[in-house]
Amino acid sequence: MQSWQDGPTRSAIIEFVARVSREVDPVERVAVFDNDGTLWCEKPMYIQLDFIVRRLADKVAADPSLAEGQPYLAAHNGDLQWFGGAITKHYQGDDTDLKTLAAAVLSLHDSVKVEDHAAAVGTFFAEAMHPTLHRRYLECTYAPMVELLRYLADHEFACYIVSGGGRDFMRPVTSQIYGIPPERVVGSAQGLKFVGADGYGDLLLQPALDIWDDGPEKPVRIWNRIGRRPIFAAGNSNGDDEMLMYTGAQDGPSLKMLVHHDDAEREFAYTAGAERALGHAEQYGWTTVSMRDDWATVFRD
Repeated sequence: MQSWQDGPTRSAIIEFVARVSREVDPVERVAVFDNDGTLWCEKPMYIQLDFIVRRLADKVAADPSLAEGQPYLAAHNGDLQWFGGAITKHYQGDDTDLKTLAAAVLSLHDSVKVEDHAAAVGTFFAEAMHPTLHRRYLECTYAPMVELLRYLADHEFACYIVSGGGRDFMRPVTSQIYGIPPERVVGSAQGLKFVGADGYGDLLLQPALDIWDDGPEKPVRIWNRIGRRPIFAAGNSNGDDEMLMYTGAQDGPSLKMLVHHDDAEREFAYTAGAERALGHAEQYGWTTVSMRDDWATVFRD
């Protein structure tokens, strides 16, 4: 926990883990983490969104008429504000632009084999750089949170990623950057179709949303996939609010953590899309992590 400053937040983590080690059977030690903005950087746009924008731009290059509408126009013009605005509006209750974006995104990988999609994701991470931090996306993980994952694992916690981001976008890299295997990644997902012939089969992505793992869907997915109520949860936005509410029984130890992006010098400073969760953190006494005050370092080289 060397990347955490000494103070109330670090002490709360250590005291929680000590109590759990005394009182909670290891099989009940379940921890869930959001990903975007909690484990890795999400500004000026989601990392997955960069992956998507590049593919939308490729489609416009092949068919310029697509640029007559969104989101292809924004991809063609490099208008990242439109994409970021669609997500922010979603967390403020307006899904108008998000539905337009989702329809285009779902069509991008129609009938692509899941392994081929994973290979494309791997190529993206091998080459792509963050547009303002000027570091590889694989180096845009938050050092204190990665340390926290390992600290919990050392105390017999089973750590899961539960994200609104794409399950099949995260899985190719989570083992490498977090030590989280693919089977512990819960996220949004496109539909899948099995096709087989001559004793062999493949899974193909379909142009339809299977799961949108956000907001009140997160607790549902946690129960469906894990079958236990977590006793630790970390998030950073309104989309994590219900997951934090669901964490911990009323008569047992729990830690609900909200990462507050308040460090414009080392990362970014923003509250848009997190207003409700921040209000609940104050109202219910959840642990709010100040990136500026609680983290000795944000990224590790």
